[in-house]
Amino acid sequence: MANHKELTQRFLEIYGGTEQGLHIFHAPGRVNLIGEHTDYNGGYVFPAALTFGTTLLIREREDNQLGLASTNFELRGSFELESIVYNEADDWMNYPKGIASELQSRGYAIPAGFDLLYHGEIPNGSGLSSSASIEVVTAYALLALSGHPTDTVEIALLSQKSENEFNGVKCGIMDQFAVANGKKDHAIMLMCDTLEYKLVPFNSGAYKLVIGNTNKRRGLVDSKYNERRSQCEEAVQILRQAFPELELLGQITLEQYNANEHLIADPVIRNRARHVVEEIDRVIRSVEALKQDDLDQFGSLMNASHDSLRDLYEVTGAELDALVEAARQVPGVLGSRMTGAGFGGCTVSLVHEDSVDRFIQEVGEKYKAAVDLQADFYVCDIGNGVEQLK
Repeated sequence: MANHKELTQRFLEIYGGTEQGLHIFHAPGRVNLIGEHTDYNGGYVFPAALTFGTTLLIREREDNQLGLASTNFELRGSFELESIVYNEADDWMNYPKGIASELQSRGYAIPAGFDLLYHGEIPNGSGLSSSASIEVVTAYALLALSGHPTDTVEIALLSQKSENEFNGVKCGIMDQFAVANGKKDHAIMLMCDTLEYKLVPFNSGAYKLVIGNTNKRRGLVDSKYNERRSQCEEAVQILRQAFPELELLGQITLEQYNANEHLIADPVIRNRARHVVEEIDRVIRSVEALKQDDLDQFGSLMNASHDSLRDLYEVTGAELDALVEAARQVPGVLGSRMTGAGFGGCTVSLVHEDSVDRFIQEVGEKYKAAVDLQADFYVCDIGNGVEQLK
């Protein structure tokens, strides 16, 4: 967790004044434990909030400007609340600007200006949702300090809309939802198209979640992501021969799919559809396993998820595969899989606490030998969603 005393000092160096009226908020990063590429297919995802994320220090000011600064970036600026527009040169500041714009367009008046200082602990480009964390903490703080209700489902939706429309990034709802609605020691079983969700206790006992960052720049994601989406849509069109009402792959069960897979002639389209339908089934089975505190079963479902993403959906790539392969060779590892869109980004592994140091050393060495990149590792606990700390 961030050192609030040091951050307060930094805030006063940048903006002047005193600590009076200074508030502190926090929003986590997130990891998706299982259920990958199911969100846009109308299926379940199973994310959890992490204990590290974005800390926001915020204080009202006397004009109607939004002052933005970060400990992570040199760039800072201030903007008139009434006339916020996207500007590529503003880089990271477009995320909080987008939130202020979206709040006002929804009728949430922001009656005063504010100075904001962000401190992010989520590595950029790691796929652990740094942008969603910034958006959600900004929305929550501005609503709370302007006297509006802080409905965390509404905050997730408006944060997603801001990223889609103001920043032009076509993300799904999972990231913002997990960041806004997470709960300590629980994962979230979320149905992305209806937003029905339930919190599932994650009693990890002597096991830790270890995230491995490939540190590979993710260049392919957008084009391959769009290609996978259209392949899934093609599968839906074909399966309408059996299910005329079908709109999304997530609307049929694994049994129904198995009985009708023969309708899909193209083996690639068949593989894509099979991954989605089986992956949704794996989320449901994972939740059942956790209800029984059966971490062995949960770990084997994580492994099966990665293998499917590698062989059927083909979104892993050499780096993620090398990290997972090395992870599975360490004693005390119950499961390891890629998490996020793929082609780089991160893995998540369930590792016995006695094996964590060995895991980091051995997996790091094998990964470096395999792909000549240095991996970073984060040992995680599952934390709360967005909250006010002070």
